[in-house]
Amino acid sequence: MSRVQPADAFTAEEARILQQNLGEPVRPGLTPAELSDVENQFGFTFSDDHRVFLTAGVPVGDRWPDWRRGDPDQLRKRLDWPVDGVLYDVEHNHLWLPEWGEQPRSMCNALAVARRHLATVPQLVPVCGHRYLPAGAGSGYPVLSVYQTDIVYYGWDLRSYLRHEFGGEPLGEEPAGGVREIEFWSRFVE
Repeated sequence: MSRVQPADAFTAEEARILQQNLGEPVRPGLTPAELSDVENQFGFTFSDDHRVFLTAGVPVGDRWPDWRRGDPDQLRKRLDWPVDGVLYDVEHNHLWLPEWGEQPRSMCNALAVARRHLATVPQLVPVCGHRYLPAGAGSGYPVLSVYQTDIVYYGWDLRSYLRHEFGGEPLGEEPAGGVREIEFWSRFVE
């Protein structure tokens, strides 16, 4: 059974057109089997928009994760970057969230508690550099620029991110219906 796409769904043709503005070479897109292999290897599911983008083509360059030929250790580091950034802020910038309970006195214990809680938050998947989309089925998620807990919107969705970052378009006003929330991560957006 095929999935019905909403009228404003991000399409492979649109992704290919936007990829022409990247200023980077683009290799042929990932096949469904390759996407599944990546998801199985790293334990996440690409969002629908991210999947469409990578099916249309795979940008190459230092900032782009190479899901086809990339070093698995480097890809894992990129996947771990957002959580590692939160842990850095726990250790060095006194970050502690109320839902984590009372902060342990020992930094080692505080990091262990934070790490346990962070294991339950949505996985963020690198798009380009430190720009991320959440993992999981669904579309229309915002692209986040993530540097520790300094997190900002870089696109209201993948389409607007690509137009903004690589097409020179301003980000513009927040969509009329608001920005789709990403559990845990959206709390840090200023």
